Amino acid sequence: MRELSANELDEICWKHLSSLPYFRGMLRGVEHSLYARFDIPGPILDIGAGDGHFAQAYLTGQQVLGIDPWWQPLHEAADRKVYTLLVQADGSALPLPERSFAYAMSNSVLEHIPQVQQVLNEVGRAMAPGGLFYFAVPNQRFRTDLWGMQVLNALGLPGLATRYERFFNRISRHVNLDPPEVWLARLKLAGFSRVEYWNYFPKWAMQMLERGHAAGLPNLLWKKTLGKWVLFPSRNNPFLHYQKIRKLLDDPLCEDGTCTFYAARRDA
Repeated sequence: MRELSANELDEICWKHLSSLPYFRGMLRGVEHSLYARFDIPGPILDIGAGDGHFAQAYLTGQQVLGIDPWWQPLHEAADRKVYTLLVQADGSALPLPERSFAYAMSNSVLEHIPQVQQVLNEVGRAMAPGGLFYFAVPNQRFRTDLWGMQVLNALGLPGLATRYERFFNRISRHVNLDPPEVWLARLKLAGFSRVEYWNYFPKWAMQMLERGHAAGLPNLLWKKTLGKWVLFPSRNNPFLHYQKIRKLLDDPLCEDGTCTFYAARRDA
């Protein structure tokens, strides 16, 4: 992983905070700063293109094939004019020949997919020998370290704490909140046996994101009515928490991080 300059981190942080609710921009900014530390020249296979926001911030100017099963976000992604090609397809049945890509990525997507092993198998099939697959996912700490759970447990309400955890991860559509050893086993089955990984996003940041789901409701209103998540994009806007989030990008890795970033090399 290479070091990023202060100016590079400033730009990355602001790209996301100026266009997303702060709690989403915080996580996307950290993830962006992790991918940017690697040399990923492309062409790139992007599993879970979504609305294209992340690609617009990170992949502009590169050759990228975006895959997503949902038409509506793909339509928005097409309007951003970042992807070389967008294809509506399920990740478990990629319409690609074998060994067709040297680089693939999937950002905050695989945790939502019930049939994730099938998707990993398909990515492995589409990767050239020695190809690199980068992805970021939340880990098991999203089941144990939530702020709401801690409050309810402190009040002597463990039953409500458990229900809260299930509720939060259900509305977040989290299916696979697993430790690295589970992902390593999945990747090995898919043909990736050389894997490095790093935990990131400390507990305080995850809890800030958690509380932001409620604090960010006005952003949803503005998006629905005015077409923008952020009405006053200024680094001095106290509701964007720029300074606090920018410091997080300086040193995003931590052993007890609540998310994990993987770099997996396809077997020869």
